[in-house]
Amino acid sequence: MAKKVVGRVKSGAGKTMTRCVKMVRSEKTGAYTFKEDVVLNEDVKSFFAGKQ
Repeated sequence: MAKKVVGRVKSGAGKTMTRCVKMVRSEKTGAYTFKEDVVLNEDVKSFFAGKQ
């Protein structure tokens, strides 16, 4: 059986970044969409505040 390949960050950069998912409501339709991004740990609050 084949094994699943898992990508890893070999340098230490993986510990300084966070994957953030934010739920945003569309003004046109009223439906919710998801905005997803990988940001630095220092920028997490600004991502959720909408300043990015």
